[in-house]
Amino acid sequence: MSPDLTLTVQETGSGGTHQLTGDQVAALVAVPDLVRLTPAPGGRWTVRGNQKVGTVRLRTRSGGSIHLSLRPKLSIRDLLFLLSYTSTDPWRPEPVTAATADDLLPALADLLARAARRTLEAGVLHGYREVEEELPLIRGSIRTTAQLRRTGLPLPISVRYDDHTPDIPENRILLAGMHLAAYLPGVPRSTRLNLRHLAERLHGVRRPHPGEPLPTWTPTRLNARYVQALRLAELLLSGRSIRQEGGAPVPADGFLLDLPKVFERFVTVTLGEALARHSIRCAPQDGHRLDVAGRASLRPDLVLYREGRPISVMDAKYMFLKPTAPPVEHLYQLLAYCTALGVTRGHLVYAATTAGTAAVEHVIRRSPVTITAHALNLDEPPAGLLAQTAALAVRAASAASA
Repeated sequence: MSPDLTLTVQETGSGGTHQLTGDQVAALVAVPDLVRLTPAPGGRWTVRGNQKVGTVRLRTRSGGSIHLSLRPKLSIRDLLFLLSYTSTDPWRPEPVTAATADDLLPALADLLARAARRTLEAGVLHGYREVEEELPLIRGSIRTTAQLRRTGLPLPISVRYDDHTPDIPENRILLAGMHLAAYLPGVPRSTRLNLRHLAERLHGVRRPHPGEPLPTWTPTRLNARYVQALRLAELLLSGRSIRQEGGAPVPADGFLLDLPKVFERFVTVTLGEALARHSIRCAPQDGHRLDVAGRASLRPDLVLYREGRPISVMDAKYMFLKPTAPPVEHLYQLLAYCTALGVTRGHLVYAATTAGTAAVEHVIRRSPVTITAHALNLDEPPAGLLAQTAALAVRAASAASA
C-alpha cells in the first residue's frame, strides 16, 4: 500500500518536485488536465498546476490517497468576484473570514453556510407539486382512466392532487450543495457542523442522487431570498465532476474549477452588459464556418453585432500578457475569426495582475484586419475591474464604428 500524500500546487508556475510512487503518478494522470507532470532527476516528478483551482482527494490502486490542493494566483476575494458572474444573474460575494481567506473551498463552504442560515431563518420555502397515487380515500380529483382500468375491489382509488411540500427544486439544490460542502476535504470542522445542522431543517426534501441532473428553477419574487444560497450551491455542485480519460468516473472526492472558463464567462457577461449601452449586441459562442463548404467550424467567445451585422469579434485568454506581443497562434486565431466574419477589428482580452498594461494594436500585414490586445488587471477591487471592462467596451465600440 502506497503512503498517503498531500500536495499543494499553485495554479500556474514552476511547481514543486516530489518523490511519487507509480500508483500515485497513475492516479494523477488519470484525471485529464488536472496537473502537469514531468520527470525530474533521481526518480522524482515535478508537479505543476494547469489553470485549475480547488481540492481533490484521489485514491490510488494500492489503497492510498492523494490530497491535492490547487491554489489560485488571485486572492480569494478577487476570485469570488469573478465566480459571481458564472451564473445568468451575478450575485454579490460577501467578504471572506480570516479563517477561510487563503483557500477557495473553505471560503465557498463558509459563504454557503452563512447564506443558507440567513435563507432558512425566514422559514423553509414550500411549493405545490402534483402527485398521482392510489389512496384508500378520495383526495383531489379521481384519475378516471386509471381507475376504470382497475378490476375487482374499488379501493384503493387512483387520485391526483396538489401537495404543499418543501420537496421543491430550490430546496433540493440547496440540500445537495450543503451535503457536498460538508463532506469535501479541506472544509473546517465548524463549517461542516453548521452545514449539517442547517441540512436538518430541510426535513422531507429529497437530495438528488449522485450523477442525477439537478432540478431546474427560475428566480421569482417568492424565492428571491434563496437566490444567493442557490447560486453558491450550484457553483459547488458544478465543480464536483471529476472524470477519467474515456469518461469513466474516478474514485475521488473534490471540487475543481477551470479558471479559463471562469475568466471567459466574466468577460462575456461584463462586456456584454457594457456594450449593450452602445447599441451593440454580443453573441457568446456564436457558431460560424471558416470555409465555403462549411466543414471547418468556428466558435468565438464573443461576436459583436450592430443592427444584425457582425462588426467585431473578441476572445478571452486566461493568461498573463507579455509586454512584447500576444502569442502568434492567438493572432492567427483572431485573424481567422475576422476573415470568416468579414470584419476588420478583433480583440484579445487577457488577464493581468499589475496595473499599467496598455492596449496594443497589431495591424496585420497585407490585410485590413487590426487586432487589439487588452489586459484586465484582476487585482483591482470589483469597482475598478468593472470600470476597466467599461473602458474596454468604449474602445471596442469606437473602433468598430471607425
